[in-house]
Amino acid sequence: MIISAKIFSWDDACVFDTIEWDVVVGDTVIVNFDSGIDNAIVSKINTTTKDKEIARIIRKANVSDLEICKRNKEKEAEAINLCRQMVKKRSLSMKIVDTHFSFDGSKVTFSFIAEKRVDFRELVKDLSKQFQRSIRLQQIGSRDEAKGKGGFGACGRGLCCMKFSGSLQSVTIEDARLQQMGQRGSDRLSGLCDRLRCCLAFESQQYKKNLEDFPRERQEVQWGNKKGTVIDRNIMLRQVIIEFGDKSKKKLLLEDIKFNKEG
Repeated sequence: MIISAKIFSWDDACVFDTIEWDVVVGDTVIVNFDSGIDNAIVSKINTTTKDKEIARIIRKANVSDLEICKRNKEKEAEAINLCRQMVKKRSLSMKIVDTHFSFDGSKVTFSFIAEKRVDFRELVKDLSKQFQRSIRLQQIGSRDEAKGKGGFGACGRGLCCMKFSGSLQSVTIEDARLQQMGQRGSDRLSGLCDRLRCCLAFESQQYKKNLEDFPRERQEVQWGNKKGTVIDRNIMLRQVIIEFGDKSKKKLLLEDIKFNKEG
């Protein structure tokens, strides 16, 4: 059985073969990862994959394994605070988001956010000396932070970056403009990560398809025996606002006007 399991809270799940082990979503499994042994949480069963070679889990975590995971989790909270103090001491422009102790105790991974390139070589030396382990610093984006921390969007549902892990496409301001939301302001278009909401990408293609039925803005159209120019469009309601030669305006259904689709 092929499964997806998350090692790092901020990263996408990895694919593993459970072999003969019977696991369910939420179980902890012990896996070979990055030349070491680590623990992961099962997030999906019967995952499809195109990979020919898939790593196998070592075992489903037993009582002793879970105790090690618990102790590592307790160390992580202290490690984050220590790392943040070191970052502040060296005046580095980076935000430490989370950390992960590998199951075998050989590595400590810190995730961070930075707007610009950061030289953290001295920080790595500080951390190596402090923890006496191999140190890895992984730069992530603000969406990855939201994915790891969790939360709820303005719609009241769980964050898209958690539910659709690994399958979200990039979101641009053009998606917002296409859905006639570009004028709403960044506070209404941004998610918890302060970036454009992922949901803006979901209906983008449908809006583009529907827009093919509409005249362009400023295009001339015919309504009865009157001619006017399109000054606005409501894609959802299939309406257009027409301005006539005498500067009067009228809201009309798309079906009530005629226009050259080629022009």
